[in-house]
Amino acid sequence: MKQPNTRLATLTVAILMAKLLPGTPALAGEVNGLKTAEAFESIEPAEARSVAIFEEMAKVITHPRCMNCHPVNTGPLQGDEQKPHSPPVPRTEDNFGVVAMRCTTCHGDENQPFLGESGSVPGNGHWQLAPVSMGWIGLTVPEICAQLKGPERNGGRSLEEVAHHMGDDTLVGWAWSPGEGRTPAPGTWEAFAELAENWIETGAACPG
Repeated sequence: MKQPNTRLATLTVAILMAKLLPGTPALAGEVNGLKTAEAFESIEPAEARSVAIFEEMAKVITHPRCMNCHPVNTGPLQGDEQKPHSPPVPRTEDNFGVVAMRCTTCHGDENQPFLGESGSVPGNGHWQLAPVSMGWIGLTVPEICAQLKGPERNGGRSLEEVAHHMGDDTLVGWAWSPGEGRTPAPGTWEAFAELAENWIETGAACPG
């Protein structure tokens, strides 16, 4: 009597469960469309692994949840479509908006649902634009990588502080719980933070 292929059956069940349960990794080494650090362990040399890890991180970095608050010359963008902020909010020197239209005028400590319609106003305890030196819109992935590594353009941070920012700053973490009407960033905050740590541990190499 032919024995059942238990390995194939297990894989089939895992794939079906991934489709049925949101947030379940489709396969080992991937979660919600983002590869985890373990998926890159076999890549050698370390520099090549580092480049591959950053390219995976770029799925989050270049997502609207991050890019909308990292403009270069303009005010913030909004929505998955990355439309200009409505009402218009010009950039100010302190990145918190103009008088009588500060970020905190509308953005509170947490997301707030719209009244009587679908959607929400995003919120976080220190909602603000990224400094102009950290603008990403219009840059290539290699250019963003080089910017993140330069203290003169990353807010004076060391690489360890960059990893801490990515893994502990709740404004970064908001990208995975952005409120109704917005698509969360790929993966999970934990998976992204682990990628950032591994990118630095392998030399913080940038794509060419």
